[in-house]
Amino acid sequence: MTASKLYILDTNVLLHDPKCLYEFKEQDIAIPMTVLEELDDIKDRKKNVSSEARHAIRAIDQILSGAETPTQITKGVPIKQNGPDGVDLRLGKLSIFPDHELTMRQGFLPNEHNKDNLIINCALHLQTTNPHREIILVTKDINMRLKALGAGLQKVEDYRTDQLVSDIELLPAGHYKMEGNFWDHVTDVKSYQEGKYTYHQVDRSILPNTYPAEYIFDDSEDFAARVVNVDEGIITLQDLNHERIMQQNCWGIEPINIQQAFAMQAVLDPSIDLAILNGAAGSGKTLVALACALEMVIEEKQYNKIIVTRSTPPVAEDIGFLPGTEEEKMTPWLSAIHDNLEAMHEHDERPQSSVKYAIEKANIQFKSLNFIRGRSIQDALVLIDEAQNLTPSQLKTIITRCGKGSKMICLGNLAQIDSNYLTPLTSGLTYIVERFKDYPGAANVHLEGIFRSELAEYAEEHL
Repeated sequence: MTASKLYILDTNVLLHDPKCLYEFKEQDIAIPMTVLEELDDIKDRKKNVSSEARHAIRAIDQILSGAETPTQITKGVPIKQNGPDGVDLRLGKLSIFPDHELTMRQGFLPNEHNKDNLIINCALHLQTTNPHREIILVTKDINMRLKALGAGLQKVEDYRTDQLVSDIELLPAGHYKMEGNFWDHVTDVKSYQEGKYTYHQVDRSILPNTYPAEYIFDDSEDFAARVVNVDEGIITLQDLNHERIMQQNCWGIEPINIQQAFAMQAVLDPSIDLAILNGAAGSGKTLVALACALEMVIEEKQYNKIIVTRSTPPVAEDIGFLPGTEEEKMTPWLSAIHDNLEAMHEHDERPQSSVKYAIEKANIQFKSLNFIRGRSIQDALVLIDEAQNLTPSQLKTIITRCGKGSKMICLGNLAQIDSNYLTPLTSGLTYIVERFKDYPGAANVHLEGIFRSELAEYAEEHL
């Protein structure tokens, strides 16, 4: 029988997914003492990841609480998980490795002030002392993976359990263009009216790969619809009327192309609880979302307020050093909202007064991610800006705050990830696009085209 693998986890893996300890199935896991020290250092900071650190510590404690002696903790405690029938599933073992006891020797990396090197040295030691076992270091830090391989570690991996697509090109665009005229593909249709909307039921063979809330259009510039239901052999489409959605107007903003029209429809539609708008810089994500939000709060009074949040860059995760209230501290990181408000009111007689009026009338609140946790947000529109910089765990935390009568709008550009440990494939934005693909109350729209300026368009294409 082949010896089981032993995975050594880096701190960033536990922060990325605090539940990762249950994802290695029958394989064993070792956590170096250095990782526990890093988690301890992070858990009390006012950082976006402090909550994840506490979750990870609790998960480790829950498993290790089954140890009868300290020796068993270093040898390994069985990881138990509740199975679907209520019976505990036995996975691998979890152990804590006392890497602080290791002394420098040939082949080790200098580790006086470098915790990454301490973890790599721990993996190298285990590789030497367990020659018949496959030792694998798991880290989301690319440079750490390179250093570990350069130091002689045989196996180094990224944590990809929550990676749902193998190529970013496979990510659903949220809309599908049919060649020619849509109705030329249809042989049998059943149409009916419900309220002000017309619905068409067509054979699934026309759109075999479609899914709920996908937008459909064709070359004729006459047909536009949204998939509202997918049965075994029948697809139900809501006719959106191409001309009507292209003439939508929110707070003086009209769609420039069909993708922006779909984005506006997704944000305005009360049956959509989660609208995900992703696309290149300058494609109009924030402008469209904000214009629709102002229309729904001020004019239609569907919601009581607009809450805007985003991940702050690592250099400013602790927002305490900025003066003023929480909202004043967050303002520098949410200047994109102010820029778009100014753009919408640039032709007003007093633009600054108009912007101030919009912020007060729509009750726009700027919130740090740290203060979103634990809340239940009622009757509000929540704009999550720069969502590509959030982990799946962080986005789950925010989306589960959605209370009665609230709607979430996620904005992001997978080409502009600032996080050290995220890639387009492991970003929380990619994760929710794929996870909510079959949920009829969520719409994803990939915006195409760049309308900020000719310079921005040229830069996006050529740089």
